[in-house]
Amino acid sequence: MLTSIESVQNPKIKSVVTLIEKSKERIDTKLFVVEGIREISLSLAAGYIPHSFFYLTNIHQYPANVFHLPQKLPCYCVSPAVYKKIAYRESTEGVVAVMHQKNHTLSNLTLSSNPLILVTEAVEKPGNIGAILRTADAAQVDAVLVCDKQCDIYNPNVIRASLGALFTSMVVTCSSSDAFDWLQQNGLAIYTAVIQDSTPYHLHNYTTNCAIVVGSETQGLSTVWRKAPCKAVHIPMRGAVDSLNVSVSAAIILFEALRQREVLNKMR
Repeated sequence: MLTSIESVQNPKIKSVVTLIEKSKERIDTKLFVVEGIREISLSLAAGYIPHSFFYLTNIHQYPANVFHLPQKLPCYCVSPAVYKKIAYRESTEGVVAVMHQKNHTLSNLTLSSNPLILVTEAVEKPGNIGAILRTADAAQVDAVLVCDKQCDIYNPNVIRASLGALFTSMVVTCSSSDAFDWLQQNGLAIYTAVIQDSTPYHLHNYTTNCAIVVGSETQGLSTVWRKAPCKAVHIPMRGAVDSLNVSVSAAIILFEALRQREVLNKMR
């Protein structure tokens, strides 16, 4: 169904803006906004169900044709002024989608025969979460557990910073205690990134079922992880500053795990 929208005061446009700006609206409606061909394509490939599309006719064709979707899907042709209202990127691609959220839970996670899990705790900034998800995608982890979340994972800035990697990994939000219990129940070794009472990260073996846990730069990891029977690791620092960005720390340890696994596979 195609409808033209010329006014920024249109109720549907106001609804999109509210979804972009208000976490509560995303939680209540179970909807979120995705902008751009790549991000929308990745979300559709991951099985996310579209709710509606908004697009500029001078840039794109009818979205149902572009994305091979049912013709009955609500699509709205909008004016440049209206599109500017709902687009949050400076370099726009002319298409915005409202999508239904997915409810990933620990109970419906599917693991590989030799899983590698990334766990984050209380990471606040959407940009950091997005960067972590990009790293998780590059390392092809089985899942990302976002514990004690400080930011809605469907925040547009998370999607933008992740370049759509939010949709390429299984992402579950849960409490740290639930995550720890689940990891133990599934027989995963747990490596926590902390400074105190730890050993260098590269001295450990990540070739078997394991999870890597990173915390916020300000608070580090909570006592859930500090007091648990985990293996504490740190990244040796050579300079005056004693910490790295959390997404960088996650990348360093994850790619050491990936390197070890690839070396082992070549030896078999």
